[in-house]
Amino acid sequence: MLDARYSSRGRLDVSTVWERIGARGDVSARRARTYGLIFLGVGLLIFLLFARGATADQATTFVLTPSGESQALPVPDLSVPSLTVLYGFALVCVFVGGWQLARGFRRVNLALGGVAVLFVLAFLTWAARDRSMNLTGLLSSALLRSVPIALAGLSGVLCERCAVINIAIEGMMLTGAFIAALMGSVAANIWEWPSWAALLFGLASALAAGALLGLLLAVLAVRFKVDQIIAGTAINILAVGITSFLSARILAEFQYLNNPGIFPRFSIPLLSKIPIIGPVFFEQNGLVYALFVLLIVTHVMLFYTRWGLRTRAVGEHPRAADTLGINVFRTRYINVTLGGMVAGLGGAFLVLGSVGRFDELMTAGKGFIGLAAMIFGKWMPFGAFGAALIFGFADALQTKLAILEVPIASQFLLMAPYLVTMVVLAGVVGEAVPPAADGQPYEKQ
Repeated sequence: MLDARYSSRGRLDVSTVWERIGARGDVSARRARTYGLIFLGVGLLIFLLFARGATADQATTFVLTPSGESQALPVPDLSVPSLTVLYGFALVCVFVGGWQLARGFRRVNLALGGVAVLFVLAFLTWAARDRSMNLTGLLSSALLRSVPIALAGLSGVLCERCAVINIAIEGMMLTGAFIAALMGSVAANIWEWPSWAALLFGLASALAAGALLGLLLAVLAVRFKVDQIIAGTAINILAVGITSFLSARILAEFQYLNNPGIFPRFSIPLLSKIPIIGPVFFEQNGLVYALFVLLIVTHVMLFYTRWGLRTRAVGEHPRAADTLGINVFRTRYINVTLGGMVAGLGGAFLVLGSVGRFDELMTAGKGFIGLAAMIFGKWMPFGAFGAALIFGFADALQTKLAILEVPIASQFLLMAPYLVTMVVLAGVVGEAVPPAADGQPYEKQ
């Protein structure tokens, strides 16, 4: 059959082309109107939910200097009249919505991001009225909570760029967390290694465990061509069962095997003195800095090296890549194993970079949220990191609001990170296009 764009004589059917252009224009117009209505709705929500609950004599204070010891230059606290600021935010959102309906923005996603930031700031202003909120501490906590999600997203990027769907990230992280706690504790409390050596040994063990599970997924998906969703789900169930059983039988009975310690924080000279930004990004532990390095290395490797070009070729068109001499199977084995290592690093962070012990099911769905971050970030390393920051902020915010005793049910606060995940996956920021061969097994001919 001839393509619909061409007539029976093989000539371009101009009427069909114009029909398609018109259809795309209708979709763009509907999308623009939808965004405009969303912006107007956000402005009305700020007015109805927040501004009406504030009074003219109330003020909100944002503390910009971190609590505790910090090398950052001190910054005066920011105190603003709550009601005035809320009215201002509402009017700006309404104006942006009206402009979008009347004229439209060239980059509507930037407008969407700006309106989202205004809504969050309005919420914080309302929640902390007549009180103070340490904004720097909130941002620092958000970064810490985003690290395992970012590593999970990065693991997904490495796997799906070569067309292997990694649903098993959650299980890989959980296994990495358990192995990091167990082996780090053995090295520190039985072999009596120095703390830094024990922590590094626990970290290396977690990377090895993640690599083994990644290799298992690669064998199932590449060698035996098992459905990748089913294979990943099976690995998740296996990881939950094994870690829960061993935790109850070993770690719960022998507490010294669940005490590996945590990596200490240290400041980067000069950068840590920058107000607000310094304490947030440059007064962290080594695993946070490892994430920063890994993001840069992965981005450069994917888009500026021969390995990255081959990886993306395998993900988009494996048969064409095979024709050009690229070993499709080997590329997928390597990438999925590397993805497993990164997921193991994410699990190790939960133990060695955060709480210092293993708890059953401590990943709490972060592997799946990492997949959402990967999709939100359009399969880009830094895009996944940016999405992870949003999820981490939602997680940190619900903890901060519980401390402030905001009149919102705690159950709804705990739902915040997952509600954000649902909104993102609903496609608010536009349709995300995965690699063309994603999830498809390759049969060499």
